[in-house]
Amino acid sequence: MEFNFLAILVAALSTLVVGFVWYNPKVFGTIWMEGAGLTLEQTEKGNMLKIFGLTFIYSLMLAFIMPILTIHQMGALGMIGGPDFIASAKPSYLAFMADYGDAFRTYKHGALHGFMSGIFLALPIISINGLFERKSWKYIAVQAGYWIVIMTIMGSIICGWK
Repeated sequence: MEFNFLAILVAALSTLVVGFVWYNPKVFGTIWMEGAGLTLEQTEKGNMLKIFGLTFIYSLMLAFIMPILTIHQMGALGMIGGPDFIASAKPSYLAFMADYGDAFRTYKHGALHGFMSGIFLALPIISINGLFERKSWKYIAVQAGYWIVIMTIMGSIICGWK
């Protein structure tokens, strides 16, 4: 099983594409700005190169961990020590991969695991931060919803794209 760097890049880029739509004032942008205490003018004054550049780097970090969360075969690969040890793996690993190497490697299955990751990772983290920051439930829902959608899309891309 080879690491699909192109899928990682596309998954990371999906955060920017979805964010462009999600945080548009005609979708959830107005709710988000209100909850964050920002005006449209304030959002336009930010250093966009820095904001989008760091967003992409952080999205790459998230995309790099998604294979572990969405591809079952990564567990078997981890048990032998990683890709460098495939040549010296026991015959049982090779037999397992021959039988199950593509099992559950679909876009739909990746979306399921991405969605579950969003619900059980992103939602609690965003909600805890929002509670301590005294943010509204609408703001928390917009933020958490974005990450649930993103992780669903990332999981789909990374698991399904072989």
